[in-house]
Amino acid sequence: MNIVILAAGQGKRMQSALPKVLHPIAGKPMALHVLDTARKLSPKNLVMVVGTGADAVRAACAADDLHFAEQAQQLGTGHAVMQAMLLLASAENNSATLVLYADVPLIADHTLARLIAAASTGNVAVLTVEMDDPTGYGRIVREGAAANDGRNGARDGNGAGAIVRIVEQKDASPEEKRVREINTGIVVFPTAFLAENLPKLSNQNAQGEYYLTDLIALAVQAGIPVVSAQPADAAETMGVNSKTQLADVERAYQLRQARALMESGVTLADPARIDVRGSLRCGRDVRIDINAVFEGEVELGDGVSIGPNCVLSNCRVAAGAQIKAYSHIDGASVGKGNLVGPYARLRPGADLGEDVHIGNFVEVKASRIDDQSKANHLAYIGDAEVGKRVNIGAGTITCNYDGVNKHRTVIGDDAFIGSDSQLVAPVTVGRGATLGAGTTLTKDAPADKLTVSRAKQLTIDAWRRPEKKPK
Repeated sequence: MNIVILAAGQGKRMQSALPKVLHPIAGKPMALHVLDTARKLSPKNLVMVVGTGADAVRAACAADDLHFAEQAQQLGTGHAVMQAMLLLASAENNSATLVLYADVPLIADHTLARLIAAASTGNVAVLTVEMDDPTGYGRIVREGAAANDGRNGARDGNGAGAIVRIVEQKDASPEEKRVREINTGIVVFPTAFLAENLPKLSNQNAQGEYYLTDLIALAVQAGIPVVSAQPADAAETMGVNSKTQLADVERAYQLRQARALMESGVTLADPARIDVRGSLRCGRDVRIDINAVFEGEVELGDGVSIGPNCVLSNCRVAAGAQIKAYSHIDGASVGKGNLVGPYARLRPGADLGEDVHIGNFVEVKASRIDDQSKANHLAYIGDAEVGKRVNIGAGTITCNYDGVNKHRTVIGDDAFIGSDSQLVAPVTVGRGATLGAGTTLTKDAPADKLTVSRAKQLTIDAWRRPEKKPK
Protein backbone atom coordinates (compact mmCIF):
# COMPACT_ATOMS: atom_id res chain seq x y z
CA MET A 1 0.00 0.00 0.00
CA ASN A 2 1.20 3.48 -0.97
CA ILE A 3 -0.28 6.64 0.51
CA VAL A 4 -0.04 10.03 -1.18
CA ILE A 5 -1.09 13.09 0.83
CA LEU A 6 -1.82 16.24 -1.15
CA ALA A 7 -0.62 19.34 0.73
CA ALA A 8 0.32 21.82 -2.00
CA GLY A 9 -2.72 24.10 -2.05
CA GLN A 10 -2.37 27.84 -1.55
CA GLY A 11 -5.47 28.31 0.58
CA LYS A 12 -6.24 31.88 -0.51
CA ARG A 13 -9.49 31.96 1.44
CA MET A 14 -7.60 31.42 4.69
CA GLN A 15 -6.26 34.99 4.36
CA SER A 16 -3.04 33.96 6.10
CA ALA A 17 0.71 33.80 5.50
CA LEU A 18 0.74 30.39 7.18
CA PRO A 19 0.36 27.49 4.71
CA LYS A 20 -3.18 26.19 4.94
CA VAL A 21 -2.26 22.66 5.99
CA LEU A 22 -0.27 23.98 8.96
CA HIS A 23 -3.25 25.70 10.56
CA PRO A 24 -3.97 23.84 13.80
CA ILE A 25 -6.82 21.58 14.76
CA ALA A 26 -6.73 20.78 18.48
CA GLY A 27 -3.37 22.53 18.73
CA LYS A 28 -1.70 20.44 16.03
CA PRO A 29 -1.24 21.23 12.31
CA MET A 30 -3.88 19.65 10.11
CA ALA A 31 -1.26 17.86 8.06
CA LEU A 32 0.05 16.04 11.15
CA HIS A 33 -3.43 14.72 11.93
CA VAL A 34 -3.60 13.20 8.47
CA LEU A 35 -0.10 11.77 8.77
CA ASP A 36 -0.96 10.16 12.10
CA THR A 37 -3.98 8.49 10.53
CA ALA A 38 -2.01 7.39 7.47
CA ARG A 39 0.65 5.71 9.62
CA LYS A 40 -1.99 3.57 11.33
CA LEU A 41 -2.45 1.86 7.96
CA SER A 42 1.25 0.86 7.81
CA PRO A 43 1.96 2.03 4.25
CA LYS A 44 5.06 0.82 2.48
CA ASN A 45 5.53 4.22 0.85
CA LEU A 46 4.31 7.52 2.33
CA VAL A 47 4.56 10.62 0.13
CA MET A 48 3.42 14.19 0.75
CA VAL A 49 3.05 16.57 -2.18
CA VAL A 50 3.99 20.12 -1.15
CA GLY A 51 3.76 23.42 -2.98
CA THR A 52 2.78 26.70 -1.34
CA GLY A 53 4.96 27.18 1.73
CA ALA A 54 6.83 23.99 0.88
CA ASP A 55 9.77 24.67 3.18
CA ALA A 56 7.52 25.33 6.17
CA VAL A 57 5.46 22.22 5.50
CA ARG A 58 8.57 20.08 5.15
CA ALA A 59 9.95 21.43 8.42
CA ALA A 60 6.70 20.77 10.29
CA CYS A 61 6.13 17.27 8.90
CA ALA A 62 9.66 15.90 8.43
CA ALA A 63 10.07 12.26 9.45
CA ASP A 64 12.19 9.29 8.41
CA ASP A 65 9.23 7.46 6.88
CA LEU A 66 7.95 10.42 4.85
CA HIS A 67 9.08 11.51 1.39
CA PHE A 68 8.23 14.83 -0.23
CA ALA A 69 7.33 15.63 -3.82
CA GLU A 70 6.95 19.24 -4.93
CA GLN A 71 4.21 20.67 -7.12
CA ALA A 72 5.75 23.95 -8.18
CA GLN A 73 2.61 25.05 -10.02
CA GLN A 74 -0.84 24.20 -8.67
CA LEU A 75 -2.37 22.66 -11.79
CA GLY A 76 -4.90 20.40 -10.10
CA THR A 77 -5.12 17.20 -8.10
CA GLY A 78 -4.19 14.99 -11.03
CA HIS A 79 -1.06 17.04 -11.64
CA ALA A 80 -0.18 16.79 -7.92
CA VAL A 81 -0.36 13.00 -7.97
CA MET A 82 1.82 12.99 -11.09
CA GLN A 83 4.60 14.54 -8.99
CA ALA A 84 4.21 11.85 -6.34
CA MET A 85 4.41 9.07 -8.93
CA LEU A 86 8.04 9.97 -9.54
CA LEU A 87 8.72 8.60 -6.04
CA LEU A 88 6.58 5.51 -6.58
CA ALA A 89 8.30 4.34 -9.75
CA SER A 90 9.62 1.25 -7.98
CA ALA A 91 6.27 0.35 -6.39
CA GLU A 92 4.96 -3.13 -7.11
CA ASN A 93 2.63 -3.33 -10.11
CA ASN A 94 -0.03 -5.05 -8.02
CA SER A 95 0.04 -2.47 -5.21
CA ALA A 96 -2.64 0.12 -4.49
CA THR A 97 -2.26 3.85 -3.86
CA LEU A 98 -4.48 5.76 -1.46
CA VAL A 99 -4.83 9.51 -2.05
CA LEU A 100 -5.52 11.68 1.02
CA TYR A 101 -5.72 15.42 1.62
CA ALA A 102 -3.80 17.31 4.28
CA ASP A 103 -6.73 19.70 4.75
CA VAL A 104 -9.17 16.89 5.63
CA PRO A 105 -7.88 16.17 9.15
CA LEU A 106 -10.75 14.20 10.70
CA ILE A 107 -10.67 11.16 8.43
CA ALA A 108 -10.56 7.99 10.53
CA ASP A 109 -8.29 5.00 9.95
CA HIS A 110 -11.19 2.51 10.22
CA THR A 111 -12.99 4.35 7.41
CA LEU A 112 -9.89 4.21 5.23
CA ALA A 113 -9.41 0.53 6.04
CA ARG A 114 -12.93 -0.11 4.76
CA LEU A 115 -12.18 1.85 1.57
CA ILE A 116 -8.95 -0.08 1.03
CA ALA A 117 -10.83 -3.36 1.50
CA ALA A 118 -13.28 -2.31 -1.21
CA ALA A 119 -10.32 -1.85 -3.56
CA SER A 120 -8.53 -5.04 -2.59
CA THR A 121 -9.44 -6.97 -5.75
CA GLY A 122 -7.99 -4.39 -8.11
CA ASN A 123 -10.98 -2.03 -8.05
CA VAL A 124 -10.92 1.71 -7.88
CA ALA A 125 -12.60 2.71 -4.62
CA VAL A 126 -14.00 6.18 -3.95
CA LEU A 127 -15.06 7.54 -0.56
CA THR A 128 -18.39 9.30 -1.00
CA VAL A 129 -20.98 10.99 1.20
CA GLU A 130 -24.51 12.21 0.56
CA MET A 131 -25.23 15.84 1.39
CA ASP A 132 -28.45 17.83 1.61
CA ASP A 133 -26.64 20.73 -0.06
CA PRO A 134 -23.84 19.44 -2.32
CA THR A 135 -23.06 22.87 -3.83
CA GLY A 136 -19.39 23.22 -4.68
CA TYR A 137 -18.58 19.51 -4.62
CA GLY A 138 -17.91 17.04 -7.41
CA ARG A 139 -20.96 14.84 -8.06
CA ILE A 140 -20.92 11.05 -8.26
CA VAL A 141 -22.56 9.90 -11.49
CA ARG A 142 -23.72 6.30 -11.40
CA GLU A 143 -25.34 3.87 -13.77
CA GLY A 144 -29.11 4.20 -13.80
CA ALA A 145 -29.10 7.59 -12.04
CA ALA A 146 -32.63 8.76 -11.34
CA ALA A 147 -32.11 12.47 -11.63
CA ASN A 148 -35.78 13.37 -11.19
CA ASP A 149 -35.46 13.21 -7.38
CA GLY A 150 -31.78 14.11 -7.09
CA ARG A 151 -30.87 10.57 -6.01
CA ASN A 152 -28.89 7.92 -7.82
CA GLY A 153 -30.88 4.97 -9.01
CA ALA A 154 -29.45 1.47 -9.54
CA ARG A 155 -27.76 -0.15 -6.55
CA ASP A 156 -24.91 -2.66 -6.48
CA GLY A 157 -23.33 -4.93 -3.89
CA ASN A 158 -21.90 -1.91 -2.10
CA GLY A 159 -25.36 -0.40 -1.80
CA ALA A 160 -25.10 1.91 -4.81
CA GLY A 161 -25.11 1.86 -8.58
CA ALA A 162 -21.81 1.44 -10.37
CA ILE A 163 -19.90 4.70 -10.59
CA VAL A 164 -19.27 5.81 -14.14
CA ARG A 165 -17.68 9.23 -13.60
CA ILE A 166 -17.26 12.18 -11.27
CA VAL A 167 -18.19 15.64 -12.52
CA GLU A 168 -16.98 18.84 -10.88
CA GLN A 169 -19.49 21.52 -9.88
CA LYS A 170 -18.40 24.00 -12.56
CA ASP A 171 -18.62 21.37 -15.28
CA ALA A 172 -21.88 19.73 -14.14
CA SER A 173 -25.13 19.93 -16.07
CA PRO A 174 -28.29 21.14 -14.28
CA GLU A 175 -29.36 17.52 -13.95
CA GLU A 176 -26.01 16.43 -12.50
CA LYS A 177 -26.08 19.31 -10.00
CA ARG A 178 -29.21 17.74 -8.50
CA VAL A 179 -27.22 14.67 -7.42
CA ARG A 180 -26.58 14.77 -3.66
CA GLU A 181 -23.84 12.12 -3.49
CA ILE A 182 -20.48 13.88 -3.61
CA ASN A 183 -16.87 12.94 -4.07
CA THR A 184 -14.71 13.47 -0.98
CA GLY A 185 -11.55 13.25 -3.08
CA ILE A 186 -10.27 10.30 -1.06
CA VAL A 187 -9.73 7.41 -3.44
CA VAL A 188 -7.75 4.19 -3.90
CA PHE A 189 -6.31 3.34 -7.31
CA PRO A 190 -4.28 0.38 -8.53
CA THR A 191 -0.79 1.86 -8.73
CA ALA A 192 -0.15 0.47 -12.22
CA PHE A 193 -3.36 2.10 -13.45
CA LEU A 194 -2.20 5.46 -12.08
CA ALA A 195 1.17 5.19 -13.77
CA GLU A 196 -0.46 4.37 -17.11
CA ASN A 197 -3.35 6.83 -17.06
CA LEU A 198 -2.19 9.99 -15.28
CA PRO A 199 -0.41 11.15 -18.49
CA LYS A 200 -3.75 10.85 -20.33
CA LEU A 201 -5.45 13.55 -18.22
CA SER A 202 -6.52 16.74 -19.96
CA ASN A 203 -6.99 20.25 -18.58
CA GLN A 204 -9.79 21.11 -20.99
CA ASN A 205 -12.30 22.11 -18.33
CA ALA A 206 -13.69 25.18 -16.57
CA GLN A 207 -10.76 25.35 -14.17
CA GLY A 208 -8.01 24.60 -16.67
CA GLU A 209 -6.68 21.93 -14.31
CA TYR A 210 -5.83 18.24 -14.42
CA TYR A 211 -8.53 16.57 -12.35
CA LEU A 212 -7.73 13.33 -10.55
CA THR A 213 -11.45 12.58 -10.75
CA ASP A 214 -11.22 12.24 -14.55
CA LEU A 215 -9.44 8.93 -13.93
CA ILE A 216 -12.78 7.44 -12.90
CA ALA A 217 -14.13 7.57 -16.45
CA LEU A 218 -10.83 6.15 -17.74
CA ALA A 219 -11.12 3.26 -15.27
CA VAL A 220 -14.63 2.52 -16.50
CA GLN A 221 -13.39 2.55 -20.09
CA ALA A 222 -10.64 0.10 -19.10
CA GLY A 223 -13.19 -2.24 -17.52
CA ILE A 224 -11.96 -1.65 -13.97
CA PRO A 225 -14.85 -1.67 -11.46
CA VAL A 226 -15.33 1.61 -9.60
CA VAL A 227 -16.87 1.04 -6.19
CA SER A 228 -17.51 3.20 -3.17
CA ALA A 229 -17.41 3.24 0.60
CA GLN A 230 -18.91 5.72 3.04
CA PRO A 231 -17.76 6.97 6.43
CA ALA A 232 -19.84 6.29 9.52
CA ASP A 233 -19.74 10.03 10.23
CA ALA A 234 -19.81 12.53 7.39
CA ALA A 235 -17.81 14.96 9.56
CA GLU A 236 -14.74 12.83 8.81
CA THR A 237 -14.67 14.25 5.31
CA MET A 238 -14.95 17.92 6.25
CA GLY A 239 -12.30 19.95 4.44
CA VAL A 240 -10.77 23.29 5.40
CA ASN A 241 -10.58 26.15 2.92
CA SER A 242 -11.43 29.11 5.16
CA LYS A 243 -11.22 30.20 8.79
CA THR A 244 -14.94 29.49 9.11
CA GLN A 245 -14.42 25.91 7.98
CA LEU A 246 -11.39 25.65 10.27
CA ALA A 247 -13.63 26.54 13.22
CA ASP A 248 -16.28 24.05 12.05
CA VAL A 249 -13.72 21.24 11.86
CA GLU A 250 -12.31 22.20 15.28
CA ARG A 251 -15.77 21.93 16.84
CA ALA A 252 -16.42 18.61 15.11
CA TYR A 253 -13.11 17.28 16.45
CA GLN A 254 -13.80 18.51 19.97
CA LEU A 255 -17.32 17.06 19.98
CA ARG A 256 -15.80 13.70 19.01
CA GLN A 257 -13.40 13.96 21.96
CA ALA A 258 -16.21 15.00 24.29
CA ARG A 259 -18.37 12.04 23.31
CA ALA A 260 -15.49 9.63 23.83
CA LEU A 261 -14.86 11.08 27.29
CA MET A 262 -18.51 10.80 28.28
CA GLU A 263 -18.72 7.25 27.00
CA SER A 264 -15.76 6.42 29.26
CA GLY A 265 -17.61 7.81 32.28
CA VAL A 266 -16.45 11.43 32.46
CA THR A 267 -19.10 14.00 33.39
CA LEU A 268 -18.96 17.12 31.21
CA ALA A 269 -20.99 20.17 32.17
CA ASP A 270 -21.33 20.98 28.46
CA PRO A 271 -19.78 18.78 25.75
CA ALA A 272 -19.78 21.77 23.39
CA ARG A 273 -17.43 23.71 25.69
CA ILE A 274 -14.29 21.65 26.13
CA ASP A 275 -11.01 21.70 24.19
CA VAL A 276 -8.66 18.73 24.15
CA ARG A 277 -5.42 19.63 22.38
CA GLY A 278 -3.45 16.50 23.00
CA SER A 279 -4.11 13.40 25.11
CA LEU A 280 -6.48 13.44 28.09
CA ARG A 281 -6.68 10.31 30.25
CA CYS A 282 -9.31 10.20 32.98
CA GLY A 283 -10.11 7.87 35.87
CA ARG A 284 -13.56 7.12 37.20
CA ASP A 285 -16.01 9.82 38.28
CA VAL A 286 -14.08 12.75 36.83
CA ARG A 287 -16.09 15.97 36.46
CA ILE A 288 -15.13 18.76 34.04
CA ASP A 289 -16.89 22.12 34.02
CA ILE A 290 -17.24 24.45 31.04
CA ASN A 291 -14.44 25.96 28.95
CA ALA A 292 -11.68 23.73 30.29
CA VAL A 293 -8.66 23.41 27.98
CA PHE A 294 -6.31 20.41 28.04
CA GLU A 295 -2.98 20.61 26.21
CA GLY A 296 -0.26 18.00 25.68
CA GLU A 297 -0.36 14.95 27.94
CA VAL A 298 -2.81 15.32 30.83
CA GLU A 299 -3.86 12.64 33.31
CA LEU A 300 -6.74 13.03 35.77
CA GLY A 301 -7.16 10.50 38.58
CA ASP A 302 -10.39 9.09 40.04
CA GLY A 303 -12.81 11.65 41.39
CA VAL A 304 -10.94 14.70 40.11
CA SER A 305 -12.98 17.86 39.62
CA ILE A 306 -11.97 20.54 37.12
CA GLY A 307 -13.67 23.91 37.51
CA PRO A 308 -14.69 26.29 34.74
CA ASN A 309 -12.18 28.10 32.54
CA CYS A 310 -9.13 26.10 33.67
CA VAL A 311 -6.13 25.36 31.47
CA LEU A 312 -4.14 22.17 32.12
CA SER A 313 -0.99 21.40 30.13
CA ASN A 314 1.31 18.37 30.40
CA CYS A 315 0.37 17.62 33.98
CA ARG A 316 -0.89 14.93 36.32
CA VAL A 317 -3.71 15.47 38.82
CA ALA A 318 -4.08 12.67 41.38
CA ALA A 319 -7.29 11.19 42.76
CA GLY A 320 -9.73 13.42 44.57
CA ALA A 321 -8.04 16.70 43.74
CA GLN A 322 -10.16 19.75 43.04
CA ILE A 323 -8.97 22.33 40.52
CA LYS A 324 -11.13 25.41 40.97
CA ALA A 325 -12.10 28.04 38.41
CA TYR A 326 -9.59 29.93 36.28
CA SER A 327 -6.56 27.95 37.43
CA HIS A 328 -3.60 27.25 35.12
CA ILE A 329 -1.52 24.11 35.60
CA ASP A 330 1.48 23.61 33.33
CA GLY A 331 4.08 20.88 33.72
CA ALA A 332 3.08 20.25 37.33
CA SER A 333 2.12 17.28 39.49
CA VAL A 334 -0.91 17.73 41.74
CA GLY A 335 -1.18 15.27 44.62
CA LYS A 336 -4.07 13.29 46.01
CA GLY A 337 -6.82 15.35 47.62
CA ASN A 338 -5.31 18.73 46.74
CA LEU A 339 -7.38 21.92 46.59
CA VAL A 340 -6.05 24.28 43.91
CA GLY A 341 -7.47 27.69 43.06
CA PRO A 342 -9.45 29.57 42.08
CA TYR A 343 -7.05 31.69 40.03
CA ALA A 344 -4.00 29.61 40.96
CA ARG A 345 -1.00 29.04 38.70
CA LEU A 346 1.23 25.98 38.89
CA ARG A 347 4.23 26.30 36.59
CA PRO A 348 6.67 23.63 35.37
CA GLY A 349 8.34 21.71 38.18
CA ALA A 350 5.62 22.36 40.74
CA ASP A 351 5.23 19.10 42.69
CA LEU A 352 2.50 18.97 45.31
CA GLY A 353 2.16 16.22 47.92
CA GLU A 354 -1.15 14.98 49.35
CA ASP A 355 -3.83 17.28 50.80
CA VAL A 356 -2.00 20.45 49.80
CA HIS A 357 -3.97 23.70 49.49
CA ILE A 358 -2.94 26.26 46.88
CA GLY A 359 -5.38 29.15 46.95
CA ASN A 360 -6.35 32.18 44.93
CA PHE A 361 -3.59 34.12 43.18
CA VAL A 362 -0.86 31.77 44.38
CA GLU A 363 1.92 30.87 41.93
CA VAL A 364 4.23 27.88 42.36
CA LYS A 365 7.25 27.18 40.16
CA ALA A 366 9.97 24.50 40.35
CA SER A 367 9.05 23.71 43.96
CA ARG A 368 8.16 20.69 46.06
CA ILE A 369 5.37 21.31 48.56
CA ASP A 370 4.88 18.37 50.88
CA ASP A 371 1.74 16.87 52.44
CA GLN A 372 -0.85 19.06 54.19
CA SER A 373 0.93 22.33 53.57
CA LYS A 374 -1.05 25.43 52.64
CA ALA A 375 -0.58 28.66 50.73
CA ASN A 376 -4.09 29.99 50.55
CA HIS A 377 -3.67 33.58 49.37
CA LEU A 378 -1.54 35.80 47.15
CA ALA A 379 1.87 34.11 47.34
CA TYR A 380 4.79 33.24 45.09
CA ILE A 381 6.76 30.07 45.77
CA GLY A 382 9.64 29.52 43.38
CA ASP A 383 12.65 27.19 43.55
CA ALA A 384 11.68 26.01 47.02
CA GLU A 385 11.46 22.91 49.19
CA VAL A 386 8.47 23.18 51.51
CA GLY A 387 7.99 20.53 54.16
CA LYS A 388 4.85 19.03 55.66
CA ARG A 389 2.11 20.97 57.45
CA VAL A 390 3.64 24.34 56.59
CA ASN A 391 1.40 27.42 56.57
CA ILE A 392 2.43 30.16 54.15
CA GLY A 393 0.69 33.45 54.83
CA ALA A 394 -0.79 35.88 52.32
CA GLY A 395 1.68 38.02 50.44
CA THR A 396 4.66 35.70 51.01
CA ILE A 397 7.36 35.69 48.35
CA THR A 398 10.42 33.49 47.90
CA CYS A 399 12.94 35.90 46.39
CA ASN A 400 14.71 33.32 44.26
CA TYR A 401 16.33 35.46 41.54
CA ASP A 402 19.26 37.81 42.09
CA GLY A 403 19.17 39.17 38.56
CA VAL A 404 21.53 36.51 37.23
CA ASN A 405 21.05 33.20 39.07
CA LYS A 406 18.21 31.31 40.77
CA HIS A 407 18.57 30.24 44.41
CA ARG A 408 16.71 27.73 46.60
CA THR A 409 14.57 28.30 49.66
CA VAL A 410 14.08 25.45 52.16
CA ILE A 411 11.20 25.50 54.65
CA GLY A 412 11.09 22.72 57.25
CA ASP A 413 8.09 20.71 58.45
CA ASP A 414 5.51 22.51 60.63
CA ALA A 415 6.92 25.97 59.92
CA PHE A 416 4.63 29.01 59.98
CA ILE A 417 5.38 31.86 57.57
CA GLY A 418 3.62 35.08 58.55
CA SER A 419 1.85 37.25 56.00
CA ASP A 420 3.81 39.65 53.79
CA SER A 421 7.14 37.89 54.36
CA GLN A 422 10.01 37.88 51.88
CA LEU A 423 12.44 34.95 51.99
CA VAL A 424 15.63 36.05 50.22
CA ALA A 425 17.24 32.89 48.85
CA PRO A 426 19.40 31.03 49.50
CA VAL A 427 17.84 30.70 52.92
CA THR A 428 16.51 27.97 55.24
CA VAL A 429 13.60 28.08 57.67
CA GLY A 430 14.05 25.38 60.31
CA ARG A 431 11.49 22.79 61.38
CA GLY A 432 8.71 24.32 63.46
CA ALA A 433 10.05 27.85 63.03
CA THR A 434 7.74 30.87 62.94
CA LEU A 435 8.32 34.02 60.88
CA GLY A 436 6.46 37.07 62.09
CA ALA A 437 4.34 38.97 59.60
CA GLY A 438 6.27 41.40 57.46
CA THR A 439 9.62 39.67 57.95
CA THR A 440 12.35 40.02 55.35
CA LEU A 441 14.47 36.93 55.93
CA THR A 442 18.07 37.15 54.70
CA LYS A 443 19.60 34.65 57.14
CA ASP A 444 18.51 31.19 58.19
CA ALA A 445 15.66 31.04 60.73
CA PRO A 446 16.36 28.51 63.52
CA ALA A 447 13.97 25.66 64.28
CA ASP A 448 11.17 26.07 66.82
CA LYS A 449 11.81 29.77 67.33
CA LEU A 450 10.15 33.05 66.33
CA THR A 451 12.12 35.18 63.89
CA VAL A 452 10.96 38.74 63.24
CA SER A 453 12.48 41.38 60.98
CA ARG A 454 10.60 44.66 60.86
CA ALA A 455 11.13 48.33 61.63
CA LYS A 456 10.23 49.60 65.09
CA GLN A 457 6.71 51.02 65.18
CA LEU A 458 6.50 54.73 66.05
CA THR A 459 3.63 57.12 66.64
CA ILE A 460 4.33 60.83 66.07
CA ASP A 461 1.86 62.93 68.01
CA ALA A 462 2.57 66.31 66.40
CA TRP A 463 2.32 65.09 62.81
CA ARG A 464 -0.38 66.56 60.61
CA ARG A 465 -1.51 65.33 57.23
CA PRO A 466 -0.68 67.76 54.38
CA GLU A 467 -3.57 69.83 53.11
CA LYS A 468 -4.29 70.65 49.50
CA LYS A 469 -3.27 74.18 48.64
CA PRO A 470 -5.89 76.35 46.94
CA LYS A 471 -5.19 77.24 43.30
